[in-house]
Amino acid sequence: MSTTRPGDRGPASELAALRNLGVVSAAWLEAAGIRSADQLRRLGAVEAFRRVAFHRGGDVSLNLLYALEGALRDVRWDRIPPEERLALRRQAEASPD
Repeated sequence: MSTTRPGDRGPASELAALRNLGVVSAAWLEAAGIRSADQLRRLGAVEAFRRVAFHRGGDVSLNLLYALEGALRDVRWDRIPPEERLALRRQAEASPD
């Protein structure tokens, strides 16, 4: 049995299949050059968020950051403790090294 749906485009669909992410988030990631779940894992949530934010001219919500972290942990984004969400936010807002 195939898990491919009509219209699936490969990597974006792989990203969309991750917990908390959907077709819009996957398209944003792909447009920012992040084309696979493995690449997302290597970059981490903060760097992926920064790349999407840069590509979209800053037009992203912190919910994307939390969704990305949740996707990497395979947990719902709202299960990430508030203090960890705050740490992620501070990392994302800090200047890259």
